[in-house]
Amino acid sequence: MTTTALDRAETPGIDRSRLIFWGVAVVTTLLVIGPIAPIIAQAFLDKPLYAPDTEWTLTNFARLFGDPAILTIFGNTLYFAVLTMVVAQVFGSVMAVVIGRTNLPARKWIGEILIWPLFVSNLVIAFGWLSMYGPSGYISLAVRSWFGFIPWNLYSLTGMGIVAGLSQAPLAYLMCLGAVTKADAQLEDAARSAGAGPFRALFSVTVPMMRPAMIYSAVLNFVIGVEMLAIPLLFGAPSGINTVTTFLYNVGINAAVRPDYGIVGAAALILLLVVAGLVWLQGFLMKGSGRFVTVRGKASRASTLDLGPWRWIAFALVAAYVLFTIVAVFAGLVMRSGVSFLTPLIPFWKLLTTANYETVFASDTYVRSIVNSVLIALIGGVVGTFFIAVIALVARRSEFRFARPLEYVALFPRSLPGIIAGLGFFYAVVWIPGLDVIRGTIFILIIAFILRYIPVGFGAIAPALSQIGDELDRGARISGADWWTTVTRIILPILKPALFSCFALLFIHFFKEYVTAVFLYQPGSEIIGSTMLQLSAQGDNGPVAALATIQVVITALFVILARRVFGAKIYG
Repeated sequence: MTTTALDRAETPGIDRSRLIFWGVAVVTTLLVIGPIAPIIAQAFLDKPLYAPDTEWTLTNFARLFGDPAILTIFGNTLYFAVLTMVVAQVFGSVMAVVIGRTNLPARKWIGEILIWPLFVSNLVIAFGWLSMYGPSGYISLAVRSWFGFIPWNLYSLTGMGIVAGLSQAPLAYLMCLGAVTKADAQLEDAARSAGAGPFRALFSVTVPMMRPAMIYSAVLNFVIGVEMLAIPLLFGAPSGINTVTTFLYNVGINAAVRPDYGIVGAAALILLLVVAGLVWLQGFLMKGSGRFVTVRGKASRASTLDLGPWRWIAFALVAAYVLFTIVAVFAGLVMRSGVSFLTPLIPFWKLLTTANYETVFASDTYVRSIVNSVLIALIGGVVGTFFIAVIALVARRSEFRFARPLEYVALFPRSLPGIIAGLGFFYAVVWIPGLDVIRGTIFILIIAFILRYIPVGFGAIAPALSQIGDELDRGARISGADWWTTVTRIILPILKPALFSCFALLFIHFFKEYVTAVFLYQPGSEIIGSTMLQLSAQGDNGPVAALATIQVVITALFVILARRVFGAKIYG
């Protein structure tokens, strides 16, 4: 029998394609509903959901809102999220215009440095800021020795919001950069022909065309501010400042005797509903984005605005921003990891030591956390890429009648904060019979991380999939191939670049993820982020900086390898 005949052969009575369609739909739905259903149930139960004599009740919400501190916590969360969004949008959009549309010197290199924070977790960024700008930070001590005081306070709600906003500015920068660089130059030319100067044409025509990108990134950064854990936890704890995420963390994990699962469930459900509503709002606000389409068949390349002698002033301001908010933060981690203590009062080289790294590599727990993080990123990246690719193929390139609902379900984790996903999986493994076997293993972390980042992988594959013509599918089907043979022999080989990009993105996100794991890890399944949180709680900042530096180095090596060897597109 020839290969063509084998391709056409079908198992009697079994429609392989239909089995795959329904199998993917069922698995995806269970994976998404799995962590959500236990949280909803726990919010309305008077005891832990695994208890045999539970009863339905609304008292959890009454106790939650009856706590005088809860309104303060919600107010803190709102202020923190708004400030995060505003700071991120202001700096991100300005950087996008300056780098994307002007003749700023060294703008290519500056653009690369600007996206560094996207490759690491907010936990790493937070430790970097503490090392340099905390009360005992290197730059803080230098400023105090010069001026007698420190003009900033990271342990305040405003300080937390500014740091979070600066850490999220690269995300706003990337999203606005695409809108600025792809704007149709003919619109600016029309403004100039009407008498507008180059600056007026840019700010009256092109900048307003960034509105969809700014709206999308603004809502996204607001959501990130609502669900952020690291910065509120590290900066807020010394001052007794709580947000919703730190409240869940403290009540659910750090409770003195026994976690109050009812309160945790009620607060988690409220947070889930808020984030889901914000994601819906994001989609609603983007409905009119078609009015801002400028790139069409005859569009021309956007011109570069000549700043003249002002370009050096702009360069100095942008370089200062990059130096003090990005380079200094990463440098602070590296410096702190290589000294016994960090101070500007003693020459750096006199304090050099390898003790922090020796502490890390002498501990089986710390080494295991590094190995686990790499394994989770590798295995999870491969499995996640395959699973997400099949979801995308079924949702976008099949005749499955529930293809569109499947896509909606697959993208729902955009509304699922990491701490809620981890908490939900924790409830699921103790509630559903049989799942206890994966409790406390890296496998539950892999599953949880895959669920969390399905939308990220889908976003890497779906655009490339839409560029492949349907005639390839039709030609294969006419030749007798079924759906699975068509996508594996024709579509997937064409998607290789997108699949590499998907794997690279998943690896980076899995490797830096820690929030989802805080409720799930146990001794033996530690990851770098969870170990860093434990060490910081003990005040061991040297080993924390060493672990953070190791994470940064591994991530940098992977990004270089993925870009240069595999040609993966990572953040532009």
